[in-house]
Amino acid sequence: MSMNDRDDVRLDVEMEEVEKLSGIYNDKDVIEQEFYPTYGALNDGTDMPKPEWVEFNQQSDSLFFNDGKRRIDFVLAYEDEDMKEYEKRYHFQRKKMKREHYEASLIKMGLELEAARSVVNEKLVFVKVHTPWDVLCTYAEVMHLQMPIQINDLKSKASTFNCFTKIFSPSEDIIHPETEYFTAPFEKERINHFLIEDQETFFNPSTRSRIANYILSRANYEVTDKVRKFGINKLLDAGVYKAAFPLHDCRFNVKSEDLKCPNERYLLYREWAHPRSFYKLQPLDLIRKYYGEKVGIYFAWLGFYTKMLVVAAFFGLCCFIYGYKTRDTNTWSIEVCDPEVGGRIIMCPQCDRECTYWKLNSTCESTKKLSIFDHYGTMVFAVLMSIWVTIFLEFWKRHQAELNYEWDTAEFLEQEEIPRPEYEAKCKYEKINPVTKEKELVPHRTCEKCLRVSCGVGTVLFWIVLIIASVVGIIVYRLSVFFVFAAKMQHDLKELQPLKDYLTPQMATSVTASIISFIIIMILNMVYEKVAIMITDFELPRTQTDYENSLTLKMFLFQFVNYYSSCFYIAFFKGKIVGYPKSPVYWLGKYRNEECDPSGCLVELTTQLTIVMGGKAIWNNIQEVLLPWIKNLIGRYKKGKPAERQIPRWEQDYELQSLGKLGLFYEYLEMVIQFGFVTLFVASFPLAPLLALLNNLFEILTTQYRRLETDT
Repeated sequence: MSMNDRDDVRLDVEMEEVEKLSGIYNDKDVIEQEFYPTYGALNDGTDMPKPEWVEFNQQSDSLFFNDGKRRIDFVLAYEDEDMKEYEKRYHFQRKKMKREHYEASLIKMGLELEAARSVVNEKLVFVKVHTPWDVLCTYAEVMHLQMPIQINDLKSKASTFNCFTKIFSPSEDIIHPETEYFTAPFEKERINHFLIEDQETFFNPSTRSRIANYILSRANYEVTDKVRKFGINKLLDAGVYKAAFPLHDCRFNVKSEDLKCPNERYLLYREWAHPRSFYKLQPLDLIRKYYGEKVGIYFAWLGFYTKMLVVAAFFGLCCFIYGYKTRDTNTWSIEVCDPEVGGRIIMCPQCDRECTYWKLNSTCESTKKLSIFDHYGTMVFAVLMSIWVTIFLEFWKRHQAELNYEWDTAEFLEQEEIPRPEYEAKCKYEKINPVTKEKELVPHRTCEKCLRVSCGVGTVLFWIVLIIASVVGIIVYRLSVFFVFAAKMQHDLKELQPLKDYLTPQMATSVTASIISFIIIMILNMVYEKVAIMITDFELPRTQTDYENSLTLKMFLFQFVNYYSSCFYIAFFKGKIVGYPKSPVYWLGKYRNEECDPSGCLVELTTQLTIVMGGKAIWNNIQEVLLPWIKNLIGRYKKGKPAERQIPRWEQDYELQSLGKLGLFYEYLEMVIQFGFVTLFVASFPLAPLLALLNNLFEILTTQYRRLETDT
C-alpha cells in the first residue's frame, strides 16, 4: 500500500468518527435541564445558534461589543480548526463540535456572543460574552448575591489615629471613597425594593464577570446516553479553548481613551502596586470592587499581616544588630577563643578511625558566628514574638469582623452556598435530608462516601510517611558525610587558614544537607500538589467552600511535615542521644550518631531556616514575578510595537499570564507556611520577619496577570 493510500484510509476513518460525533449531538436522548429558569436544552432537529461574527472596529480600549452598548463580561479564546493544516484538520473536528455545541448552549441560556479574529494571529479567535439584564437578575437570585437597597446613612465614628493614617492613605482626590449601602439578597420579585439608578451600573463589572463565569461553568458541550458533560474548565483542560478570562478595564500604567472606562486598574497600580507607593495603605474598597470579595479579603489579610511584620522585623533586626555588635564580647566566645581556656580543653575525636583529638578553641570563629543569633537578646526577642503572635491573631479577628460587616459577608449562610457543578452532575441517588426531612439528590451512597474519604486519608498518610523517610535519608547522609568531612577537611584546608576557621565539618555537613533537603522538599511539594487535587476531586465535595477546606487540610498537613520536619529534628532531636566517650550510639549498627557543634545546634537550625525559607521565597518570586514578566515581554515583542497596529483590549489581556483556578488558594497557603517560619523558629533566625516583609511587597497581582475569575 502506498503512502497516499494510507493517508486516504486514515482520513476516511477520521471522517467516520466525525460523522459519529455529529450523531451524538443530534441524539434524541438530550437531557432536559430545569433547575435554572433561563436554561433551555438543545432539542433534536433544531439549528444550533452561533456567535455573531464581526471585524475589529479599531477601538483598542473598548470594553463593549462593536455596537458600543453591550458590555463584555467574559472572553473565550480558541484556535480555528479550519485554519489547521489539511492533514490535521479532521483530527480537530471533535473539538470543533464540542465548542459549537457549547456556544449554542450558552446562547440558549441567555448569553449573547460576538466573535472576532485576532489582529495578530488570524488562526486565533476571540468570543466575547455579554450577560443581558434579565439573565443577570435571574442568576443574581440563584447565587444569593447581596445587592444595595438603600444608602447607608449611619455615621461612623472617626478614629483618633486618622491624622496619622491619612499620611499613608491613598489620595481621596484620585481614589474616591466608595458609597456604603444597606444590602439584601437579590430577588426578582422584589426588584422594585432595590436601589437601581442605572441598569448598566447596578451590577458592577466584577459581579457581572462572576455571574458569567457561573453560567460558563454549567453549560453543556456534550450530552449522550444520559451522561452530561459540561463546564468551561473541562474544555480548557481538553484544549478546546485556549483561555477564558474577564477583561481588565485598561492597561495598568496607561489610562484608557474610552470615556466609559473607570480606569480602576490604573488607579490601583498608581496608588497601590507601584513601587513608590509601597508605604501606602491598601485601597481595600477599590480592590474589592475590582476583583471581588474573595480577592479583597486575601489582600486585606496580607496587608494587615505585612503591617504587623514591620514591628516584628524591627525587633528582629535590633536583635541581630545587637548580636553582631557583641559577638566579640560574648562570654562564651571569649572563653572558647582564649588560649588559656578553650586552648587547654581537649575534645574527643568526632569519628572512630581517622579523626584525632582536637582543641576547643579551634571552633572560635564558628562560636562568634553563633553568638550573633544566640545571646541574651534572643530570649527577649522570643518573648516579644510570642506576644506579637497573640496580638496579631486577636487584632485580625477584630479587623475581619469589621470587613464582614462593611462588605456584607457576615450574613452569608452555609445553606445558601451553591453546589459545585461537578457535584450536581453526579447526583443520582435520593436521600432524606436530616434537617429539612425532604428528599434530595446526592452523588453517592454512605458507604461509597466513606470509601472515598478513606482513600483520601490513606493517600495523605502515605505521603507523610514518604516525607519522614526522606528526612531519615537526610539524617543518614549527615552521618555518613560528616565523618568524611571530619577526616579530610583538617588535612585538605591546612593552607586555606581563613576558610578553615569558618568551614568546619559541622558547617559543611549542615549546608550541604540543607540544600539537598530543600531540593527534596520542592520536588515532593510539586508532585503532591497534583495528587492532592486528584484526591479532592475524587472525594467530590458539595460546595466550593467544602472543596477548599478539604484541599487545605490535605495540603497543610503535608506541607507542615514537609517544610518543618527537618527543622524539628535539628531543634529537638539532634545531639540528644550520642552516648559518651568510648561508648557512642550507632544508627543501624554502622553510623555513629551525629553530635551538635560544641556551642550547640542553633547555628545548624539557622542555616536550615535560611536556606529553606530564603530558597522558597526566591523560587516563588521567580515563578510569580520574574517569569510572568519575561513571558509578557516576549509576547509584546512578538506582537510588535503598539504604534504599528491597534491591539484590542481582549487580545492584550490574552497575552498576560493566568493565575489558574486555584491561584488564590496557593497564595494563602504560601503565606500560612511563611507565618510558620516567622513564628515557630524565629528565635534561631531573627531576620525571618524582615525576609518575610520584603517578600510580601511583591505579592501584588495587578500588572502581569489576567483579571482573576471570581469563584462562585
